[in-house]
Amino acid sequence: QVQLVESGGGLVQAGGSLRLSCAASGRTFSAYTMGWFRQVPGKERELVTAISSGGSTYYLDSVKGRFTISRDNAKSTVYLQMNSLKPEDTAVYYCAASGLGSRALTIAAMYRSWGQGTQVTVSS
Repeated sequence: QVQLVESGGGLVQAGGSLRLSCAASGRTFSAYTMGWFRQVPGKERELVTAISSGGSTYYLDSVKGRFTISRDNAKSTVYLQMNSLKPEDTAVYYCAASGLGSRALTIAAMYRSWGQGTQVTVSS
């Protein structure tokens, strides 16, 4: 499994931006499909966006046009750029890795490695 550490969360006003980073350990980062999930109390964790080893991406409809996922394989890091943030984006955001290929772009159950989570709070 790969070890994941997120950073970059915080408090921002509605309309603002944040960039989350997720640093991974291990030598096979480039082979993983990487995803960002979020969870609010009382709700299931949802897959927000993902990027495959080949660069294909998936976005939850509610974040399309506002969020951008990217990866830097040389740094073993995946990023989530969040723009035009809304109060409903408030959640704990988790980075996750899947070794099951591009199928994991849209299937949350295929992720096996998780970071500790970082809080994102958007005030109105």
